[in-house]
Amino acid sequence: MRSMNLVDSWAAQVCSVFNQTIPNKTFTGFMKIPVKNPSFLKQKRPFSALSVSAIATKEDEKVKEVETQKEQFNFKTYVAEKAISVNKALDEAVIVKDPPVIHEAMRYSLLAGGKRVRPMLCLAACELVGGDQSNAMPAACAVEMIHTMSLIHDDLPCMDNDDLRRGKPTNHKVYGEDVAVLAGDSLLAFAFEYIATATAGVSPSRILAAIGELAKSIGTEGLVAGQVADIACTGNPNVGLDTLEFIHIHKTAALLEASVVLGAILGGGTDEEVEKLRIFARCIGLLFQVVDDILDVTKSSEVLGKTAGKDLAVDKTTYPKLLGLEKAKEFAAELNRDAKQQLVEFDPHKAAPLIALADYIAYREN
Repeated sequence: MRSMNLVDSWAAQVCSVFNQTIPNKTFTGFMKIPVKNPSFLKQKRPFSALSVSAIATKEDEKVKEVETQKEQFNFKTYVAEKAISVNKALDEAVIVKDPPVIHEAMRYSLLAGGKRVRPMLCLAACELVGGDQSNAMPAACAVEMIHTMSLIHDDLPCMDNDDLRRGKPTNHKVYGEDVAVLAGDSLLAFAFEYIATATAGVSPSRILAAIGELAKSIGTEGLVAGQVADIACTGNPNVGLDTLEFIHIHKTAALLEASVVLGAILGGGTDEEVEKLRIFARCIGLLFQVVDDILDVTKSSEVLGKTAGKDLAVDKTTYPKLLGLEKAKEFAAELNRDAKQQLVEFDPHKAAPLIALADYIAYREN
């Protein structure tokens, strides 16, 4: 379970990546197509008024088409707008009331910044299948509450024993281990209350399906299973790729997968659309962890906003450790390609945020 920093720093990084050529022919927003001079301007023979008008109309249509292709999806703007919406919703959802200390501890970690990747995935999936952002906002907040719970608990001395998260002291360093445990528990419980009571404009059957999906993703078939396996394998030199994949599909990818699937369900997606997005999310969930493993050995604590080299220090099995750094990077690129392949049958314009988020996960620096 990895740290997340503030939006501005990483959005700028991603935009610099997107200024490069990206080999994705389904997303015309990233193509750079020059506008050529209309061919009728080079003709020397005389034209009738009718023929000139017809050609001009045809050329105008071509120019409009090219200009449309040249329009780029503004990922930085998208991220900023979604982050503002999500942060506002989180701030309004978890307020300080009696007893104040537990709510302050919940808010300390929940509002400590972060990229809000999971909520954005949830909202983007909802809009991709034709839903409105408001349909999925409670679910987007719920997955962020659960993700924050996992970070609070993961940082505890009995788990990863970390002092730094998102560039700030971890929850138990500020409020003590006892309150930190309870803050995580409270966020977990409230996540389900919030999605059940705050979701509007969606049928009860879809809300129920979303709740079931979320619960499954964090229990013994999801996050908890991965965490237990991770603990059991720490220090074991004989961990293979199959075990490592099991750990990360459950520990990291499961909640990312749920984020996307919840958005698709609440947005009114068909069974086929939901399953395509499930595969997409599973790929980027594993991609997220592979990149995390790479960053742990290539970046500093200042850049990451958490303790760098921690996996190596406690002898955890990682993709760079098993595959080598270059092979791990190749695997990350393969997962990114496989993920985006699931989106080719969707409207490219509506799929642009998910494509951009997949590329962000692949190319991020922290």
